Amino acid sequence: MIIGIVSDTHLRGGKVKLPDKLTEAFKEVDYILHLGDWTSLEVYDQLAALAPVDGIAGNNDGYEIIERFGEKKIVSFEGVRIGLVHGHEPYSSRLATPQKARKAFEGDSVSCVLFGHSHQPYLQKEDGVLLFNPGSPTDKRREKQYSFGLLEIDQGQISARHVFYADKS
Repeated sequence: MIIGIVSDTHLRGGKVKLPDKLTEAFKEVDYILHLGDWTSLEVYDQLAALAPVDGIAGNNDGYEIIERFGEKKIVSFEGVRIGLVHGHEPYSSRLATPQKARKAFEGDSVSCVLFGHSHQPYLQKEDGVLLFNPGSPTDKRREKQYSFGLLEIDQGQISARHVFYADKS
């Protein structure tokens, strides 16, 4: 199973067009997970035209998105439990975003924690838990390239990789 992972799209105000690189890749996935800061449900509509979609809300999302998706959840695919959180919650102001995301699922049995917020691609395994931030496909901030992620689940094993690109059109 292949899952498309995206976060921090920050698209609104009639400018809702996901990058071609992302939409082409997501036509081939089984499922899509969005990790917050959609900022418009039009993003959901565009993703849902490609594959089934779920996700969580981020700190820039309005009431409608928060009510629809919530701010934290655990999903399961092929028996693999995956925690979804945006990563902005202030569990401790001294913690970096990956550690905040991990702390959100402290005590929960998860194989992977997916998060966004920082717009910084991240892939690390800590204490047997895969931590993954896909970066942003539309708002790279200080990063050299835009990015999203692909997560693969095969016979209970989970792996992730980033897809990087320079042009967001």
